[in-house]
Amino acid sequence: MNIVRWVSAWLLDRVIVVGFHLRYLISSAVPVAYSRGERAPVMLVQGAYENWQFLRPLGDRLNSLGHPVFVVPELRHNRGPVGPSTDIVARYLVEHELRRVIIVAHSKGGIMGKQLMVTDGVAERIDRMVAINAPFSGSRLARLVPRTTLGEFTPTNGILSALARHTEANSRIVSIFSRLDPVILEGCRLEGARNIELPLSGHFRPLTGGALLDVVVGAVEDAQSPTQGTE
Repeated sequence: MNIVRWVSAWLLDRVIVVGFHLRYLISSAVPVAYSRGERAPVMLVQGAYENWQFLRPLGDRLNSLGHPVFVVPELRHNRGPVGPSTDIVARYLVEHELRRVIIVAHSKGGIMGKQLMVTDGVAERIDRMVAINAPFSGSRLARLVPRTTLGEFTPTNGILSALARHTEANSRIVSIFSRLDPVILEGCRLEGARNIELPLSGHFRPLTGGALLDVVVGAVEDAQSPTQGTE
């Protein structure tokens, strides 16, 4: 690994994170337009220590194409453990009677999304998931912060190991990831899923660009099964 590229990507990510948090401070309200749309519903699930504004560019684009977009306000900055955080999203799906849902998730949100896809009573409500830079195999860097939410993402964590055994859900997942992710050194490829590598560096940087928007829209709109090939 080129340490200069890693440091550069990490520093740029910090700037981007600050920008998204400032947007949330300015306005945390979900657009009224998000509730409208005749196409398949989209559920945004942000990553750890992220607010929903991190996925705002994706939500805006998909809503403009006719998808109603749902955000779970109770997640706030998604600081809790994976289990309780996933339960919050599950309750939202049930209470709002959502079905045929396409989850669009970033980082920890992708782990939560797969957990929902294999949870009895909720799995049947989810059609598929598009995950961005999700640590399906964990990250060795999580060992540096064992007492935080991020500590759950060590490669040997029980939650990740249990989810890895649920290979039946992978065919309904599109995993999109950066060529260089300074947070997830193990990579985000998921066996049996459709894997798409972006020619970008950064864990958060893809969330700001048109390249990711186009790929996510393509994955959401694609009528073909995600199992028809990897990229």
